[in-house]
Amino acid sequence: MNRREFFTLKRRASASSPRSFAGIRQINAGLTPYTGAWTTKEIAHLLKRTMFGAKKSDIDAFRAMTPSQAVDALLNVSATMPAPPVKYYGANDGIAAGATWVNSVSDDLEINTDRTISWKNWWIGQMLNQDRTIREKMTLFWHNHFATEANIIENGRFAYIHNNLLRTHALGNFKTLVRAVTLDQAMLKYLNGRLNTNTAPDENYARELQELFTLGKENDPNYTEEDVQAAARVLTGWRIREEDETVYFDATKHDTGSKTFSSFYGGATIQGGTGDAELDALLNMIFAKTTEVSEFIVKKLYTWFCYYTITPDTITNVIKPLAQQLVTANWEIKPVVAALLKSEHFFDPLTQGCYIKSPLDLAIGKFREFDVAFPADAQAQYAMWDYIRSEVTQMQQNPGDPPSVSGWPAFHQMPMFYEMWVNHDTMPRRERFHDLIIGNGYTRNGATIKIDPVAFTKTLPNPADPNALINDALDILYRVPFLDTTRATIKTQILLGGLNEDYYWTNAWNAHISAPGDAAALQVVTSRLQSLYKYFMNLAEYQLA
Repeated sequence: MNRREFFTLKRRASASSPRSFAGIRQINAGLTPYTGAWTTKEIAHLLKRTMFGAKKSDIDAFRAMTPSQAVDALLNVSATMPAPPVKYYGANDGIAAGATWVNSVSDDLEINTDRTISWKNWWIGQMLNQDRTIREKMTLFWHNHFATEANIIENGRFAYIHNNLLRTHALGNFKTLVRAVTLDQAMLKYLNGRLNTNTAPDENYARELQELFTLGKENDPNYTEEDVQAAARVLTGWRIREEDETVYFDATKHDTGSKTFSSFYGGATIQGGTGDAELDALLNMIFAKTTEVSEFIVKKLYTWFCYYTITPDTITNVIKPLAQQLVTANWEIKPVVAALLKSEHFFDPLTQGCYIKSPLDLAIGKFREFDVAFPADAQAQYAMWDYIRSEVTQMQQNPGDPPSVSGWPAFHQMPMFYEMWVNHDTMPRRERFHDLIIGNGYTRNGATIKIDPVAFTKTLPNPADPNALINDALDILYRVPFLDTTRATIKTQILLGGLNEDYYWTNAWNAHISAPGDAAALQVVTSRLQSLYKYFMNLAEYQLA
């Protein structure tokens, strides 16, 4: 595949209809548990969709499991949350360097700006150092679903608390999570819930609760503007206490009148009462629309883990059965994700290597798959995480700051979806990012992060054989087939230095292994491997996951 094909293939396919891909990606498989081959190819597919990248050690760890056991292990998320972010910023807030700031309230804008950056960098660290579970990928999924913008919230504690809420409920109960988000400080500030009163009702959250968080806007019939107004009245009175930033209900700011909803909700009426009681009544009413809510969130999960095309067969064989399972499980997310990831549909060849990596997938996956060493010093680590955050932001995915309450357009905007991640600005940035890290690396304050191509190659089963080396490296780094003729050309031009016999590489590699202290021998293999991996990362196929 050349670059022109890469940038135009799916756009040509979608020209007639954003959801019509018949003949290009038509999958008939459903939710029957997958029992097929369990090779590096299938393991890498599962791990790259549920984690950020798939390290060789990760792949090896799952190789001894069955597909079902592997999914169960990925969904076995610890209840223990990671240690919170700590202070490595300049603002004077009374917190010692290296101590956490998450329990310290401040209304100072400079302090909160520094804390927000601290939290974002910490989150990058969680992705880089994730355990072998789905938790961090699900946290990002929920962040995109319940999108908030830190630059609007302007409170580092709120951003962290919200993020930790999503992480805590990553595989929990969807209805419970919706309720918790409704009363979350970040969301109350972002969508003006804290300003929603009986004398000045604000409809922002009431609208997004229905349109973006639970029901969607494709139902026919659907909720009405009057339903948005009634829901806003239900949600009046919730406030944030300034002195300790806790959430409380102010009955004097609450609309105590009855709220009647449209025929979409069966003409239901919520009687005036306490904030908790009315909120529960509102959510019970919304979630009573079981078909609409369940199919909406299942489609979001499907596009996150499989692909953005949802064909009629997929609706029948995957979406509707999973939606029914979600309702039967009383809105528990974990069994639904398990059924999807264990299915023949998920492992179908047409579901593999079919979408473009997000900037976070690209960056975090690269550092993890090449097992890049980060400095041991905590302050230096935060500096490196800050660099990665800056790079993915330049590639148009600023963690903590999606462009709107709808999340990143690449996850929802028809007809392009993931194609939006690559354009004439972001593609060169991706290439320069790769070139730097495989070359001299990034240095700040005397510490450097860079890919060690020799160390990575030593983890492969047979690095002395140039054919095996290329095949094994591609199994880890790539998710699409690579032509044998192209492999042969790369081997000759890069590993063999333009010569024709495999022993030119084998001898060079063995010379280094037999004399690891020989700087000249090390330089020979290092330069060739740098060229090899740089070439791999700058091909269009590397952008696919």
